[in-house]
Amino acid sequence: MADSERQPLLTPLVMGPFTLRNRIVMAPMTRNRAENEGRIPIDIMATYYAQRASAGLIISEGSQVSPQGVGYLNTPGIHSKEQVEGWKKVTRAVHEKGGLIFLQLWHVGRVSHPDFHNGALPVAPSPINPETEAYTPLGLKKTVVPRELSTAEVRAVVQDFVRGARNAVEAGFDGVEVHGANGYLIEQFLRDSANHRKDEYGGSIENRSRFLMEIVDGVSQAIGRERVGLRLSPANTWNIPADSDTKALYGSVIDRLSGSGLAYLHLREKASDVSGIPNMVANVTEFFRPRFKGVLMTNTGFDRESGNRVIASGLADLVAFGVPFLANPDLVERFEKKLPLNPPDQSTFYMGGAKGYIDYPFHA
Repeated sequence: MADSERQPLLTPLVMGPFTLRNRIVMAPMTRNRAENEGRIPIDIMATYYAQRASAGLIISEGSQVSPQGVGYLNTPGIHSKEQVEGWKKVTRAVHEKGGLIFLQLWHVGRVSHPDFHNGALPVAPSPINPETEAYTPLGLKKTVVPRELSTAEVRAVVQDFVRGARNAVEAGFDGVEVHGANGYLIEQFLRDSANHRKDEYGGSIENRSRFLMEIVDGVSQAIGRERVGLRLSPANTWNIPADSDTKALYGSVIDRLSGSGLAYLHLREKASDVSGIPNMVANVTEFFRPRFKGVLMTNTGFDRESGNRVIASGLADLVAFGVPFLANPDLVERFEKKLPLNPPDQSTFYMGGAKGYIDYPFHA
């Protein structure tokens, strides 16, 4: 029996117009290497992604759809001509290695700080402080009460995502992933813990999910629904408190997206204990799989054995790996041959430069 038959992760998958050579996805990971004033991708970023092109699919780090969306140091954008040109080097390098790559569209919303915006307040659905900390150009600082977006401004942000998707395609990406997870702007609109609006973007679940749905629809119309993925994190409590009814909220969203022709739905499993939170889903993929007709990607905490099991069970079609891919550019080969993995150096995750970025060894 071939090793690929024993390992479901190594089998191909048809995803819309794409045929993925395996079901191992490189998860989106912030790496803070766009070390320039314009937040333009630099040459070592092309090397980094190309090293990992054996993945069935690469999802890039989050990239701001506008300057307003910035909330971290040295993160790249997708809203300027210079950024598009920088990303072209990345996509060209990945495609030359036979890889596929989607860009993650990102707006952090209230998880930012005035230091990133010349003193202006970060924006959010409602003026509620996330009560966390931001790594700003002037050091670690506590977050502030954000400014509430007007209804017209909300619609303008939707168009920022649409332009970002068009720019991504111009830059050579095969598609985009809408970042609706991790407590950033889209999730802030979704959850009643962060959204107290009185207009059509607040109140009911349908209204709170309107911002997300308008983004997904707008991006899909711009580049084709089969080139659009979406990331959600129903069990997330980082950067944002839980919704009052996670099951009802995310169930409604996923029901509306099921069978819609999206490239995939990307679900994060819980990253911490959520057992004491009412109406919270502990086993995200297992709970929502029956409600989604389409390609389902799962993420968070998987290794080779558990990744193969979740594919074999039918609960997921793809598994996204983060830190294992960060430290092992040849992760696919290591899984295939059951080789040991390089240990990650956490001190270099966000420090910038080549160390801990493009110098992890391939297996001899």
